[in-house]
Amino acid sequence: MALRSDRVVLVTGASRGAGRGIAHGLAPGATVYVTGRTTSEGGDADGFGGTIAATAAEIDERGGTGVPVVCDHADDAQVAELFARIERDHGRLDVLVNNAIALPSEPPGERGFWEMPLESELRLLDVGLRSHYVAAHHAARLMVAQREGLIVHISSPGARTHVPGVHTPPYGAGKAGSDKMVYDMAQELRPHGVTALSIWPGLLLTERVQAHIAAGANFDGGVFPSAETPEYLGRIIAAIADDEQRAERTGGCFYSSELGEAYGVTDVDGSSPASYRGWLGAPSAFTPTYPTYAEYAVSQEGQEAVGA
Repeated sequence: MALRSDRVVLVTGASRGAGRGIAHGLAPGATVYVTGRTTSEGGDADGFGGTIAATAAEIDERGGTGVPVVCDHADDAQVAELFARIERDHGRLDVLVNNAIALPSEPPGERGFWEMPLESELRLLDVGLRSHYVAAHHAARLMVAQREGLIVHISSPGARTHVPGVHTPPYGAGKAGSDKMVYDMAQELRPHGVTALSIWPGLLLTERVQAHIAAGANFDGGVFPSAETPEYLGRIIAAIADDEQRAERTGGCFYSSELGEAYGVTDVDGSSPASYRGWLGAPSAFTPTYPTYAEYAVSQEGQEAVGA
């Protein structure tokens, strides 16, 4: 069944960037919790602006109820309290979007990974791969109990390929691990009616990317074939939540552009962003198999019998 229309949603890392736009796309009719560390304009370390309170207000303007929660996703205790609050307030969680990531303020450019600051690169694995697991752990407790739910990881083609000057080894490892994590989670969540999947967006027109473009970076149409707004991604996730057959996608990784085409979702300007498949290849895919070797062996015996 489609998830309820008055759904409870959590978007992590939503003071700005991808999370802010995703929250916009999920806003209509929903209660959307948005997390982040920035509570006042100018209080962010990277200078790109945005606050969780502003995102929550924008959710209200779009027909939802925005709930800003200060949360550092590197702190497990804060994350546990976040989910405890959602459970106290609503007794349920319908959609978790694992988006929080600690991106360095500057892209690597021509630097090798050995020239990048070690601390900031390792933080990509802490606030990204590790924090996704912690949030999904708490979300799954609620969703399994209610026998429905949707967990989405915001991933990237960096999980399978390397774009020089954009991706770094920790970034790629984190996204690859996130994709495999979703696949494994999906196998265990499937019997409980909970769907888990990854989405690979194209170049997202976040504040960070727009600042780099304004400074002369030839991202849109140069390094990347096209760009899309973060809100487009949120609209796609809303369409998945409305999809009565969404369980068929569980465990999978999908380009946002291809999901948009499948669901008839367009970007805010009415455009349909291009797929990166031809350039960067197919999304991550994993091999389904038998739970035990004994079951596999029996299946092979059956095939041999048919062949005879």
